[in-house]
Amino acid sequence: MRAETIELGIADLAVPPGTHLCGFYRGSDERRNMVVPYVDTGLTAGDRCLCAVDEMELPAWEAEGSQLDIRSPRDIYLGRGEFAAAEMLGFWETWSSAALSGSYTVARVLGEMTWAVQEVIGPANLITYESELNRFAPRYHQVILCLYDLEKFGGALLMDVIRTHPKVLMGTTVVENLYHVPPDQLIHHWS
Repeated sequence: MRAETIELGIADLAVPPGTHLCGFYRGSDERRNMVVPYVDTGLTAGDRCLCAVDEMELPAWEAEGSQLDIRSPRDIYLGRGEFAAAEMLGFWETWSSAALSGSYTVARVLGEMTWAVQEVIGPANLITYESELNRFAPRYHQVILCLYDLEKFGGALLMDVIRTHPKVLMGTTVVENLYHVPPDQLIHHWS
């Protein structure tokens, strides 16, 4: 049986399947307070988890077989040489479809976005990608959490990032994003 909500592991937060949300943090403690419970909860629930995270101290997670996949964000987002939103969406389509074709009932993704300010991909590419994830996420029984380091992203780009996410994780609260702009409107703005 499929759950009507997916527990995030942060406080008592849960979101509907197909949710794409962003989480903002400052410093390694705040980051760890999001990453570790999010992944721990997924592993305990038997979810298929993929974490594209920068180097950090991670627990020695016990996972069955291919339940947990931890990769560098550069391997995921730039593995084909350069970033292309369409190719990334194809990657997630393949991964989510495969993840849920077996015994897993929930796919759980954690994508750290620091790489986007370290590489020259252009804000239009990032915003297009994040916006298109809103069309993709509801197609599968999954939750996608994008992590943004407030110390590395400028205010103007962060405002556009916020506009791409229907929900925002702020500390121990998930809020409906009043500033969310649907993909067609946002992508038209960046075209």
